[in-house]
Amino acid sequence: MTQLTRTEGLIVPPGGGTTVRTPAQQVTFKVTGEHSTVSSSFEVVVPPGFDVGAHRHAHSEELFYILDGELDVLAFEPRVRTEDWRHWESESGLTVVRATPGTVIVVPPGCPHAFANRVDAPARMFFQSSPPSDHERYFEELLDILKDGAAPDPEAIADLRLRYDIEQITPLRHKP
Repeated sequence: MTQLTRTEGLIVPPGGGTTVRTPAQQVTFKVTGEHSTVSSSFEVVVPPGFDVGAHRHAHSEELFYILDGELDVLAFEPRVRTEDWRHWESESGLTVVRATPGTVIVVPPGCPHAFANRVDAPARMFFQSSPPSDHERYFEELLDILKDGAAPDPEAIADLRLRYDIEQITPLRHKP
């Protein structure tokens, strides 16, 4: 892909972008820091059994739009943090939601959030992160760690997340 100019935009056709696949996840980079100073955009296929784990970012804002399938999602600080984020509840009574196509989740900096595919079919979402670049590099390195489909190495995941403004609250899991 090429650097944009003030007189030329970017059009990514259906199926376009750079795709990285592993047994644990598939990410297609649609718009990267090479193309935007505002955000990076990805299409993510989340297989059954994948749980990103509750986490938060001190500086990044994220947006998720569910295209296909179903994902359990949360975007709030719980009253009490436990090992299983699916049972969390916020001070105002928010609980985990089963997101279906058309659901939008906006996550401001500092807000704990998570998603997991708990059904038998893949889910697909549009994901946007601001500012750009960090999440692209994070995804590339995460997918490299997950490439063989084995249980993720907790130490490697912890090191990766520390480098990319990700405070992991509950573990990342992938059980195909």
